[in-house]
Amino acid sequence: MPCLLHFISSTNKVYQPYYFIFEPRNNYQFINLIPRSMAHWLIKSEPSVYSWDQFVKDKQTFWDGVRNFAARIHLRAMKKGDEVFFYHSNEGMEIVGIAKVSREAYQDPSTDDTNWVAVDFKPSKKLKKPVSLVQMKAEKRLANMALIRIGRLSVSPVSDDEWDIILKMAGEK
Repeated sequence: MPCLLHFISSTNKVYQPYYFIFEPRNNYQFINLIPRSMAHWLIKSEPSVYSWDQFVKDKQTFWDGVRNFAARIHLRAMKKGDEVFFYHSNEGMEIVGIAKVSREAYQDPSTDDTNWVAVDFKPSKKLKKPVSLVQMKAEKRLANMALIRIGRLSVSPVSDDEWDIILKMAGEK
């Protein structure tokens, strides 16, 4: 089972919490470092099930039904205001927009098991140019991105550098 470790780092007497995420199948090697000032994430949805366009029409949604332990750790780590890439999986296979966490983790209404959580999101903006999985795989600086390395994970962290690279690829910077 993946493990989330939390510690406080001090730089110039500014204390900031950090999260390390480890995964056992990788012999507990470091996966990602998420500064807690503002974290970035990626959530996946099949457009035939729930598309970006439907999300924009709804103006808000909740992410429930996640039954992967690593994804659950990421959902629990999300904080209100964190930015999230919205990725169309299976069809299109591209990042199409940016959402924000509007409500932090709470009991998943689709189950009575208190171990599972849901998170609420609001759409923020559609990307000028969607960024495809093929483009991301071709970008060597994204080789360690969770989406590339652990493709089946439905909720994953995105580092600040990865976030910036993808925004540039989308014509947003």
